[in-house]
Amino acid sequence: MTASVADPALADLSRAELGELLDGEPSYRLDQVWDGLYGQRRPLAELTNVPKSLRQAIGELLPPALKLVRTQTADRGKTRKHLWSLRDGHLVETVLMGYRNRTTLCISSQAGCAMACSFCATGQVGFDRNLSVGEIVEQVLGTLQQPSTSHSSSAGGAINSGAARGGAINSGAARGGAINIVFMGMGEPLANYDAVWAAVERFHGDMGIGARHITVSTVGVIPGIVRLAAASLPVNLAVSLHAANDRLRNRIAPINRTYPLRDLASALADYRRAKRRRISLEWAMIDGVNDRDRDAAELAAYARPLAAHVNLIPLNPTPGYGHAPSPSGRIEHFASELASYGVNATVRVNRGTSIDAACGQLRADKLVSIQRGARARRGARVQRER
Repeated sequence: MTASVADPALADLSRAELGELLDGEPSYRLDQVWDGLYGQRRPLAELTNVPKSLRQAIGELLPPALKLVRTQTADRGKTRKHLWSLRDGHLVETVLMGYRNRTTLCISSQAGCAMACSFCATGQVGFDRNLSVGEIVEQVLGTLQQPSTSHSSSAGGAINSGAARGGAINSGAARGGAINIVFMGMGEPLANYDAVWAAVERFHGDMGIGARHITVSTVGVIPGIVRLAAASLPVNLAVSLHAANDRLRNRIAPINRTYPLRDLASALADYRRAKRRRISLEWAMIDGVNDRDRDAAELAAYARPLAAHVNLIPLNPTPGYGHAPSPSGRIEHFASELASYGVNATVRVNRGTSIDAACGQLRADKLVSIQRGARARRGARVQRER
């Protein structure tokens, strides 16, 4: 399903398309606008080397794709979650995590998600549509341009508005620290490959964010992994695994019925050979479900031939999933078991849990959970009819 954007936003345009729009302007005008938007990461309204009348004309013709609805902060201001409204009323979320020397942005690729992973709030809500390249790119630009003190806003869109920039949470980026972009927000990135890859190329080629600082996460959509392996940039690849036997993974991640573990391992091995990048396997630690010694043994047997790194993530609560996270002692034991098999593992520290911004929680907040039940009932009826 393609993104249903009736009229493009400015960030939807490629450089060549923007050049066509600026036909008749001096040749240097394209460089001024493009470098201002992406090289300098400034809103259109702040590009004062471009005539105001032209800026206004561009803004009226190509209005922003996103409107900021609400910003929430957690972790003493180090984590910030933005709720954006798309032009058609659908909602997406972006999370920014600030560290001393880096800033990580967790961005969405779809409104909702069709993968239906059991513990994930986005999957519990269901799928609305793919995002356009502009809707993806504006999440990054808009998040970096927002002031750290904002808690609520109805301001204009990310790329056109003159919102204040900087603030404490972005201090790592402001001081020249690394910006990491992870496609781990709402949606399955490889189910929206074309828009996601166009955004990756924009981040890399025009915003100067290196491929090693861009991570694409997937629940295991093999055709997308094959395309990534053949693509020009060696981005990082993370796989939401959560189970290393087909019977359990079919329950946790139903896409496994289409792309089973053996086929997924083959695609991942091909990716590693093509890109020479370490693959990460994500594992949500669920009490009594996938945290037993035999689960560790199965995971080690799966990860070791891939030389993969394992990220152990304590399960975060969501409204539609009743299981509890593994106790901390059990998680540490699980990590030790993996180490005994020669598999490197990191226990992730969750950020933003209090504002439903942690892994698996996006779109679990009260504003959108009103619709979740109705959609879940519709989904159940569809399954019964099938």
